[in-house]
Amino acid sequence: MDETCVNVKRLEENEEQCTDEDKTDQDKVEEKLISSNERSWKPWQESRSRIRECVLYVKKILVSFASMEWYCYALLGIITALMSFFMDVTVAKVLNAHQWLYGCLKGHHLLQFLCWTLYPACLCALSTSFAHSICPFSAGSGVPEARAILLGMDMPDYLSLSNLFAKLFGLICTLASGSTVFLGKVGPFVHLSIMVGAFMSRLHVSCRGGKQRTAKGEMLVVASAVGVASCFGAPVSGVLFSIEVMGTHYSVRDYCPCFFAAACGAITFRLLSVCSRDQETIQALFKTSFSSDLPYQPFEIFIFALLGLFCSILSCIYLFCHRWALRFVKTNKPISRLLATEKSLYSAIVAFLLACFTFYHSAGHFIAAELTMKQLLTSLLDGTSWYTVSQNASALPEPQKTFWQAWNPPGKSYFQTLGFFITAKVGLLVVACTLPLPAGYFMPVFVYGAAVGRLVGEGSAYLLSDGISSGKSLINPGGYALAGAAAFSGAVTHTLSPALLALEMTGQCSHAVPALVATLVSNAVARAKHRPSFYDGISLIKQLPHLPSLIRACPKLANVQIKQFVIPAGVVLERTETLASLKHILNDSADNEFPVVDSHDSPILLGTINKSQLHECLHRHGNEGLCKQLEEVCSIQPVRLHLTPESTVKQAHCIMSITGEQRLFITESGRLCGVITWKEMKKIIDEMAKEV
Repeated sequence: MDETCVNVKRLEENEEQCTDEDKTDQDKVEEKLISSNERSWKPWQESRSRIRECVLYVKKILVSFASMEWYCYALLGIITALMSFFMDVTVAKVLNAHQWLYGCLKGHHLLQFLCWTLYPACLCALSTSFAHSICPFSAGSGVPEARAILLGMDMPDYLSLSNLFAKLFGLICTLASGSTVFLGKVGPFVHLSIMVGAFMSRLHVSCRGGKQRTAKGEMLVVASAVGVASCFGAPVSGVLFSIEVMGTHYSVRDYCPCFFAAACGAITFRLLSVCSRDQETIQALFKTSFSSDLPYQPFEIFIFALLGLFCSILSCIYLFCHRWALRFVKTNKPISRLLATEKSLYSAIVAFLLACFTFYHSAGHFIAAELTMKQLLTSLLDGTSWYTVSQNASALPEPQKTFWQAWNPPGKSYFQTLGFFITAKVGLLVVACTLPLPAGYFMPVFVYGAAVGRLVGEGSAYLLSDGISSGKSLINPGGYALAGAAAFSGAVTHTLSPALLALEMTGQCSHAVPALVATLVSNAVARAKHRPSFYDGISLIKQLPHLPSLIRACPKLANVQIKQFVIPAGVVLERTETLASLKHILNDSADNEFPVVDSHDSPILLGTINKSQLHECLHRHGNEGLCKQLEEVCSIQPVRLHLTPESTVKQAHCIMSITGEQRLFITESGRLCGVITWKEMKKIIDEMAKEV
């Protein structure tokens, strides 16, 4: 009787299970029907399918010539050049409108003062408010953050699409403020190019049919070179910039893509200038006309070396003042509170004060404040000596006459103007660097170095006004301005690429040796005693996880050993492990790779084996081969890279950055001691950044 009751209950349970399975099957069928109906209701289905077929056909044709990655490199250069060109056009039109309005108010000093001061104050406030309301990470140059990203640090907000638009619009407003604020576009534009490169990396992966959340490092390195090339039409110096500034551990495989993408960007940028009738043909951005017969005398090399020494001393003063100003703004309670709550108000106040100082009827006529950044650099690179011009200034054509009047105001000499420009601009530039808006700092430094070189060149031309030796060869102050610009900007950034950039920007190869000599001397002095560069200083103050900057600030960190950060290796397999035990290990472990040792008593590291390979072995041998050992059925891959406990954090970070390895095995006399992971490495660097 009891057995029959049990059987009845089992039958009822089986019927309920069958009905539940039928219901689930019916639900699945209904869901499929609903999904199919939803798909059928998509608009323009035939048109979409035709477009898809055309796109696939075009893709097939393109791939037959080259891989899609190279098309992405070319598209990266073209898009970045378009952004640079239209940004320059927009800024030029806004600046021309401001100059026109300022000229119309001539004779009305109060109205001119309001036009001169309120215009940059409003633009800086607009740049700050727009940038921080859309994306708070868009302020600054973005180069220190981009360097940390290229070293493998996770900072996705700095590569977002919202950051791209916020930085683009904010940078246009900053540049439209003119030479009153005295800020440039190189750094933010490199960051913009890297953001475009991150998008192109995801586009390339999607074209291949895959998914990728993070951008590839190769595309970002290429994008950093494209950013400089699209700003000045200088592809070679753009690649050198990406090697020196952006890529601490540069991979040779990125060399050719960098040149290709930079060339595409530079050619597009210059062709757009020709199409817009800004230039008659493809030529240098700041075309100069130095004499190539005898550009300089041999003994002038010593003057260029002294110029480099002078620029290095000024760069050390500037970098010290810059770091002090950033720390002061960060630690001063009233200013830090204002920056935390009212960033736009702070930008408006600082821009207004800078404009008050640079107003023509205050101190502006001593620093040629009415000239734009481009006009300043063009006038400083002029090959004609101002001492010669002063003999017959009335016969000068435009725009040389306007430049001469700006640098030689009534009652003052050009020596006084250049001296006051060099003295005042250091403080003005340091104050402007505290503004919380998208801005670049390379171009102001470049112009400042050109002014220093021009002062040395004009002094040499005045002292040697009768010529040099028996050949009566006159000094060319424009060549000294070129070398000074390269030397000072190179000393500030601790790079040599500004020397090549100066030659590409001006199309002047005759002064290649003097520019390189001045840059080498300035770099040698600026790098002494492990002084941090401009970008290193920002990384330290922002506590960014950039290990090279931390090591420059604290050289002892280069000798920190990894033995104190080693963690257990997790699941370790023996070479005599049976497939039966491997089956349980695979079910319990989430690791994708397992180290294989000789035995647990003698953990000599033999190699590694992948999880997918183990699954394949288990599937191939089935239940019959569970007694077989690991070394009989699987091939153990030897470990290519492993470290010792005495290895330094710098060495481990370098290997992981280059190879992309997520973990490295630590061995001592061949015995496995543990591992160090990329996640643990990032924690170590974060702790170092907080301590420094």
